[in-house]
Amino acid sequence: MNHLHTALWGVLPYLCVALLVSGTAWRYRYDRFGFTTRSSQLHEHRLLSVGGPLFHFGLLFVVAGHVIGLAVPESFTERAHVHERVYHANALLVGGTAGLATLAGLVILLHRRLRVPAVRAATSRSDRVVYPVLLTVILAGLAATATTLRPHPYDYRVGVSVWFRSLFGLDPDVSAMSDAPLVYQLHALLGMALFALWPFSRLVHAFTAPLGYPARPYVVYRSRGTRHAPASRPASRPAPPPGPHAPPPDAAARR
Repeated sequence: MNHLHTALWGVLPYLCVALLVSGTAWRYRYDRFGFTTRSSQLHEHRLLSVGGPLFHFGLLFVVAGHVIGLAVPESFTERAHVHERVYHANALLVGGTAGLATLAGLVILLHRRLRVPAVRAATSRSDRVVYPVLLTVILAGLAATATTLRPHPYDYRVGVSVWFRSLFGLDPDVSAMSDAPLVYQLHALLGMALFALWPFSRLVHAFTAPLGYPARPYVVYRSRGTRHAPASRPASRPAPPPGPHAPPPDAAARR
C-alpha cells in the first residue's frame, strides 16, 4: 500500500464530505434563495416532461441500489437465504434498468439545454462543470454493472462495499479499494468529485425536498364562477326614548 492509495481511499473521502457539509452550510447561510433549480420550464416543456421524470426517478432507484449494495453486508443476505446468484441477477436487472433510464433522461436534458437558446443562455459556469462529471459518473457506473456479466465477475461486496462501510468507522480499509478493478475506482473517484461540487451547483436543490408537503394544512379555494350575495346588514336599532334630562329636539338642532 503506497501513499497515493492512502490519499485516494483513506483521506480524500473525508475531504469531500467536509467540503459537502461546509459548502452546503455556507450556501444556506449566504445564498439561501439560491437553493433552487433555476427552472427553465417556461422556455421549453415537451423535452423537459420526458427527460425530467426519466432522470429523477431513475436516479432514485440508482441511489437506493447503491445504499443496498454498499451498506448491506453479504453476511446479512446469506442469513436471509438470498442466493448470491439471485442477488447479482436482481442487481443487474434493476440497477442496469435504472442506470439506463437515468442516462437517457440526462441525455435528453442536455440535448434540451444545448438546443433551446433561452435554456442554453441560462446555463451557469457551475453547470458546465457538473454536467460532464455527472454524465461520466453514470457511464462509469453502467460500465461497472456490465462487468458482472462475465463468467467470474469481481464481487464488489467483498471489496468496494467493505471499504465504504469502513469509512464510517473512521478506519478506512484502503487495500479493499486499491485492489478493485479500475472501473470501480474511477466510478468512486468521480462520485467523490460530484459530492465535492454538489454545494456549488444546482444539485443543492436536492436538500430542499418538500418533506412537510403531505402534512401541510388544507388550502381553501373559492371558485370565481360562484357569486355570493353580500351579507345583509343588521337592522339599525331604534333610538332610545329621551330621558328626563335630555335636551329638547330643537335645542339639539340649534347646536
